[in-house]
Amino acid sequence: MNDKMIIDMFFARSEDALSATASKYGTYLKSIAYNILNDDGDSEECVNDTYLSLWNSIPPSSPASLSAFAARIVRNLSLDRRKLRDAEKRGGDAVQSITDELLAIIPDREDDFADMIVLRDTVNGFLASLNKEARIIFIRRYWYFSSVSQLAEDMGCTEGKVKMSLMRSRDKLRKLLEKEGVFK
Repeated sequence: MNDKMIIDMFFARSEDALSATASKYGTYLKSIAYNILNDDGDSEECVNDTYLSLWNSIPPSSPASLSAFAARIVRNLSLDRRKLRDAEKRGGDAVQSITDELLAIIPDREDDFADMIVLRDTVNGFLASLNKEARIIFIRRYWYFSSVSQLAEDMGCTEGKVKMSLMRSRDKLRKLLEKEGVFK
């Protein structure tokens, strides 16, 4: 079943839309949540909350890509759950260290909408400039929070190659941000 058919079921308020979404994207959504939370129970709850959020947001939203729309929702829900859980224990973790890697080069400008648009466009241009392998590694690391070892295994290369690719990409992004005047 394609995304258009599933979205049409959401618009018709058919509960089959939820089972079709779960069947098509459940494993994908669970992997995103698990990469962030490292907990099966919390991951499953975030995925279920994603289905509820999809139900409540389609309609009126009509996403062009159901997978990307659902992935963004599960990612944000998982990050929120992770923040809440980490606030309770106040420990360092892998997600925080991954976030810190990017915060070292990307300015925090959430309070300035215009700056966020410039930053978004600059990062999108940067991603388009990367070769396919470097782009996949960068996005999987910083959007999906995949571990270096998992990336190396999936890409069929060494962890050293993944680390080098990430370092080169971060350096390239930092230089681009400096050149564009976006760097903090």
